[in-house]
Amino acid sequence: MHIHYISENNSILNHFLAQIRDVHIQKDSMRFRKNIERIGEIMAYELSKNLEYKPIDVQTPMGIKKTTTIADNVVLCSILRAGLALHTGFMSFFDSAENGFVSAYRHHYNNDDAFDILVEYQAAPSFEGKNLILIDPMLATGQSLVAVFNKLMTEKKPKEIHIAVVIAAPEGVAFLEKNLPANCHLWIAALDEKLNEKNYIVPGLGDAGDLAYGDKL
Repeated sequence: MHIHYISENNSILNHFLAQIRDVHIQKDSMRFRKNIERIGEIMAYELSKNLEYKPIDVQTPMGIKKTTTIADNVVLCSILRAGLALHTGFMSFFDSAENGFVSAYRHHYNNDDAFDILVEYQAAPSFEGKNLILIDPMLATGQSLVAVFNKLMTEKKPKEIHIAVVIAAPEGVAFLEKNLPANCHLWIAALDEKLNEKNYIVPGLGDAGDLAYGDKL
């Protein structure tokens, strides 16, 4: 797996990452969503450098300009519901991309810390031969992303697979490396220390979905 750590060099990305972690700033859900969206825009820009481009001629009022454009179609697919704000950021840059959505969540069948990943809803266009970008803000155990990946790959095969996460735990990264194809690209805005006993990222930021859209039942 090709892993890209975006925040290794200081940039405005680190400023937004600090704000989404801050327990005081987190009280403003609109600001939290906007910062996640901004992070998505930065990640989309960095990811775009790895896509294939083709030459084109553009007619300007004064003549012809030779330049380049993305060669392949892009499909953005986010994991509900936490991925929506990050998805919006990616759409700001990949404005002609097709879009898909998949639900995945932890099902605690015994009401304890043990869980299965349930993937129940899928609405996605064909991504056969296209660049598929899977979007999920938090990479904890990695089980949700692998479950969604396996669900999506049942019938269609993309040309390239990119996975974009805001905050990752080392355990989740290792799980993806073990269970996903070696030619996948994993884009990480920030790598954290570890998972705790409940499989939450430390220091992390809490539940991204709840912070963006309110507590769930």
